[in-house]
Amino acid sequence: MSAPRPAGAGRPPWGSSKVAKPHLLDSDVVLQTHDLVKRFGGIVATDKVSLTIHRGARHALIGPNGAGKTTLINQLTGVMPPSEGRVVLGGRDITALAPHRRVALGLVRTFQINQLFASLTPLQSLALAVAGRQGRAHRWWSPMGRDAQIAAECEQLLAQFRLSDFADRRTAELPYGKRRLLEIALAVAQKPSVLLLDEPAAGVPGAERADILATVAALPDEVAVVLIEHDMDLVFSFARTMTVLVNGSVLTEGTPEQIAADPKVRAVYLGDSMAGMRGGSEDVPSPVARHG
Repeated sequence: MSAPRPAGAGRPPWGSSKVAKPHLLDSDVVLQTHDLVKRFGGIVATDKVSLTIHRGARHALIGPNGAGKTTLINQLTGVMPPSEGRVVLGGRDITALAPHRRVALGLVRTFQINQLFASLTPLQSLALAVAGRQGRAHRWWSPMGRDAQIAAECEQLLAQFRLSDFADRRTAELPYGKRRLLEIALAVAQKPSVLLLDEPAAGVPGAERADILATVAALPDEVAVVLIEHDMDLVFSFARTMTVLVNGSVLTEGTPEQIAADPKVRAVYLGDSMAGMRGGSEDVPSPVARHG
């Protein structure tokens, strides 16, 4: 399967999609949780977690291992149901919706471990993702490149995520950082209103992390991005708002400067990693591309 890439392919308008998302245009708040609780027997993995995510947010969830961050994301995306509480997307209660229904409404995620087709090329994977969003993935026998709109959108995504030079290589042969970028590109191909990134830099060599940060920071302003990440350089360069989870509960929330200066956060999580920031907010790393 191949998809020719036309020269000078233009970028399609952001937000165009076969699935209407009217609720996400009515309010500045695009995603909320109300007292989410998740129990596994006697273990409480998330304990009355309430969050509010605004359109265009650059929001980071941080906390020690076992704090409940991925469990929270799994509840947001419908991978697991909450024991108590609600998830609201653009004013609509989606607590009982299946994961694919949430994707259609604009709530999309990536995973800690890549979920990719190793035998396909980035171009082929993106063509399938775009065609699937448009409801045409069932036409698997028809070369994707015959549709100029799909080919043009794939070209734009390849360029946006710095994958143009790797477009026709099998995914299994890509450097690990490029595979992470491809997974984010596949999520963006769904035209999300809310994008959840679960440790996008995990396992990526230092030299390739700058590409991930730059591409995530360059996402359209109207897309809310929620980031789970342990790389504090990436987090503090990216986030406008940070929520700290500890033992399944929200410890505190604030700006990166407030979080860096909070003694409770230093005591339970940041510790010596914040040694260079102890002089105050002026020592917090300068944002690479902070939105708003």
